[in-house]
Amino acid sequence: MGSVSGPDAVSGWVVRRPGPIASGPLASVRRPAPEPGPDDLLLTVEACGVCRTDLHLAEGDLAPRRPSTVPGHEIVGRVVATGAAVTRFHVGDRAGGAWLRGTCGVCPYCRAGHENLCPESRYTGWDADGGFADAALVPADYAYPLPDSESATRLAPLLCAGIIGYRALRRSALPPGGRLGIYGFGASAHLAAQVALAEGATVHVLTRSAQARELALGLGASSAGGAYDSPPEPLDSAILFAPVGDLVPVALAALDRAGTLAIAGIHLTDVPTLNYQSHLFYERNLRSVTSNTREDGRAFLETAARIGIQVTVSPYPLSRAPQALEDLAADRVQGAAVLVPG
Repeated sequence: MGSVSGPDAVSGWVVRRPGPIASGPLASVRRPAPEPGPDDLLLTVEACGVCRTDLHLAEGDLAPRRPSTVPGHEIVGRVVATGAAVTRFHVGDRAGGAWLRGTCGVCPYCRAGHENLCPESRYTGWDADGGFADAALVPADYAYPLPDSESATRLAPLLCAGIIGYRALRRSALPPGGRLGIYGFGASAHLAAQVALAEGATVHVLTRSAQARELALGLGASSAGGAYDSPPEPLDSAILFAPVGDLVPVALAALDRAGTLAIAGIHLTDVPTLNYQSHLFYERNLRSVTSNTREDGRAFLETAARIGIQVTVSPYPLSRAPQALEDLAADRVQGAAVLVPG
């Protein structure tokens, strides 16, 4: 195992009792530092993004898979120790840990290139401790090399918000030069919008947040209206980032013939009854988005570097992780919330 003087202990936050964010589901902990297994990296965390999935885990919308788990899966860190089998990373490298942290590699989904659908898939901050801490273990095969030239706070949101937004954009089947509607405009949406704009799309944003509408227009959206408003023209594609099932028929009704709606969230409130004629006829398509593949991650990070993607960040010290989740729940975060240890 390669190593430098790694931490003796890890400080961070765990989901102790899932429930409404106001009930205080997070608890601070200090634990012995973990030892990397043969295929692991031990990272000192430079920054960790705060994802809406972390909020769903804290509030119990996603049932915990293990007790007292450290959430967080947008991890930027420095390698301080490596397992004996690791060859792709070395001590001192900057690396990123993301949501997907393990698959079986042999099931029909993995063999067909759909590892995001693997029944044995495992996830950072859900099946294993994540990045709401000052150190974290990341499987080397699921880690991403990251540049030293960018700030850690800017890189962190790319590792989930960016990657899953990129997959959602591809799942929306946006044609070249097409008209894209984006419902909800948080961390993931503001990154996916920039990819679509760079590829020549017209983007219309629909969100309840006036601050988010201002950000959308500043990034180049052609219009920005309320979440339940109609866009100014029919849409070829739409992405629903807000976890609000009531918006599904709204977005479907805004699609042109043969249009596609992709639902990006891991959790969604109940979808109301759809009217076939109004919402699905004329070959409108409804698609879900499930996690991501490592190829999605590599493709997005290359795209983000090529287009010079702008990342709007609201930084919080690690000690204020509960406040970051409260602000995310109340739509008080501009762009992406990021925790910074130290």
